[in-house]
Amino acid sequence: MPEAKKGSLAWLWLSLLIIALDQLTKWVAVNNLEMYQQVPVIADLFSFTLAYNTGAAFSFLADAAGWQRWLFAAIAVVVSVVLCVWLSRLDRSKRLEAIALALILGGALGNLYDRVVLGHVVDFILVHWQQRWFFPAFNIADSAITVGAALLILDMFVGKKKTEN
Repeated sequence: MPEAKKGSLAWLWLSLLIIALDQLTKWVAVNNLEMYQQVPVIADLFSFTLAYNTGAAFSFLADAAGWQRWLFAAIAVVVSVVLCVWLSRLDRSKRLEAIALALILGGALGNLYDRVVLGHVVDFILVHWQQRWFFPAFNIADSAITVGAALLILDMFVGKKKTEN
């Protein structure tokens, strides 16, 4: 059996695309929305709003004294290095896994930029049901991380079936 080709760093273009889209959309939100102003896109379901998150997912530790900024930045740096090493060692044939890792990396770096430069993460996508139930605001980077994580989980099951056959 021929040895698989190693190295999937070619997928870093996807990470760069996510970072660019994330930063562009955050710039548009910051320059066009007032803090917590809701601009309905789909009535009773989806709006744009401007929110700053000094914490992590779901505003975890947002009320801390400021040390969390550097903790979450350090975690993002470590995770990003691990993802780059993982991509560099990943067989080129494992496309779904590479796409997932590139999405997570792009999202992590997009939010890392905000944390280091701004001191908070810019969120602007608000999913809600009428004005009763609100999912925490998020951004393109968060979406990329979520989709990447879901693809990694999917790949665990799909990839396992391929190796069993």
